[in-house]
Amino acid sequence: MQMPDGNSIQTSSSDEQQPAAGAVPAIAPAWHTAVLILGILAISFSGSARVVPGVAHRPQNHLVTYATTAAMELLMLGWVALGLWLRRVPFRSLFGVIQRGVRGFAVDLGVAVVFWFGSMVVLGSIGLAWNAVEFAAAHKGAPPTPSQRMQPTAQQKQTLETLERLAPANGAEIAGWVALCLLVGPVEEAIFRGYLQRQFIAWSRGRVAVGVAASALMFGAAHGYEGARSMVLLAVFGALFSALALMRRGLRAGILAHSGHDLFVGLLLAFVRMHHLF
Repeated sequence: MQMPDGNSIQTSSSDEQQPAAGAVPAIAPAWHTAVLILGILAISFSGSARVVPGVAHRPQNHLVTYATTAAMELLMLGWVALGLWLRRVPFRSLFGVIQRGVRGFAVDLGVAVVFWFGSMVVLGSIGLAWNAVEFAAAHKGAPPTPSQRMQPTAQQKQTLETLERLAPANGAEIAGWVALCLLVGPVEEAIFRGYLQRQFIAWSRGRVAVGVAASALMFGAAHGYEGARSMVLLAVFGALFSALALMRRGLRAGILAHSGHDLFVGLLLAFVRMHHLF
């Protein structure tokens, strides 16, 4: 529907039945959401089961890995689209309010950049606190030396090794990685912030905090291959993305931040690996 100012579109349908006051309608059947959740957890578990710390892994074809990941992402998005179709909910309603024009895009891009820097500060602070607690537990409260502060933990090494194996190593793989990041950002924001968050809010009778927390936990649980520490940090990251979506009343800023983050991390790891920095 065209907004009065002519500069934005609200991607909700006027055809939908209006809910009772205070109620939030579900956008797909409960069984449909349950199947999606089980699928996400199954993919995450199978990925984590293949990661064995300290065990050498066979070289993998990154382009095949990227293509397989893209296929799974699109399969999940197709499943989401089916659920919305069953309830006659427009697919584009997942993305919320989209500001038209160059100015609208520039605003969302600026918000995405600020959000990304702020979220990195938050996650970095949590990571440092986590490291301090782990060190205190392992060394009975003894203060760490400067060299110990710089030494990554076993979980951090495992996560770095896992991500390093996914990082692109040549021009073709970099192109594949860029394409994958441009796909994953919109797809995962649509699934976790557009679909699951709205479903959880509806199931909790309009409690936004419950929807945010549940979708954030699912976002963290979807990354089991990165280890428990990363799952916790990504759950926090997911909650921050949810707050951004609510603030902007749409997903575009989150999509830009999500795709940009994945792209930056992958290219950084590729640079680190090519220069043998770890």
